[in-house]
Amino acid sequence: MGGKLEGKVALVTGGSSGIGLATAKQFIEEGAFVYITGRRQAELDAAAKDLGSQAKAVRADASNLADLEALYSQIKQEKGRLDVLFVNAGCGSFAPIGQITEEQYDQTFNTNVKGLLFTVQKALPLIPDGGAIVLNASIVSVQGNPNFSVYSASKAAVRSFARGWTSDLKDRKIRVNVVSPGPIDTPGLSGLAQNEEQKQALYAQLASGVPLGRIGRPDEIAKAAVFLASDDASYVAGVELFVDGGTVAV
Repeated sequence: MGGKLEGKVALVTGGSSGIGLATAKQFIEEGAFVYITGRRQAELDAAAKDLGSQAKAVRADASNLADLEALYSQIKQEKGRLDVLFVNAGCGSFAPIGQITEEQYDQTFNTNVKGLLFTVQKALPLIPDGGAIVLNASIVSVQGNPNFSVYSASKAAVRSFARGWTSDLKDRKIRVNVVSPGPIDTPGLSGLAQNEEQKQALYAQLASGVPLGRIGRPDEIAKAAVFLASDDASYVAGVELFVDGGTVAV
């Protein structure tokens, strides 16, 4: 019996670690061939080795339009189409209003907003009618956390894109949806701590705000992405699926 993505060609941006890598693994388990992208070659090589023969790693910066052109040219040449697009690449740095720099703003919006927009737009000629696009946002888009205003605004833009693009692409029956994670145990999150003691304190603090009492795992986001990308979600479009242990809802 085939998987939920059997025979599909998928792209996961920012796929060398964390949520992106977990999603690439899940897509492969469901039968897809998966391209992953990232900026760091060593991490990409390690991820490609981990994923095996049903994956290919391509070095590309999501905010660089020339990199995106080269990426899609390669996919077109090798596979001819792209059935599933998971736009996961993102970044963030944090400061309160009054201390936000132009560099911080540009870096965050160039990747999370500009990069995401053109990742989708440049993929459209390769996506067949009925294809699926999943955007990775965050629960912070609907929260007012201190120091997070720039990052939160960039993720709010992601959610807004899904609404507009669902209308733009309705004639092609391409579904655009958003998965919005809560706190997830990723290298990006653990990297905010300088040592194990700080990490445990950070995780405990984050878990205290989650009704389920813990932070999430990358594979839990991956499974939600599979749902949104597959025919199981054939009548789901323009939604934001919070995968956050009940944080936003409760």
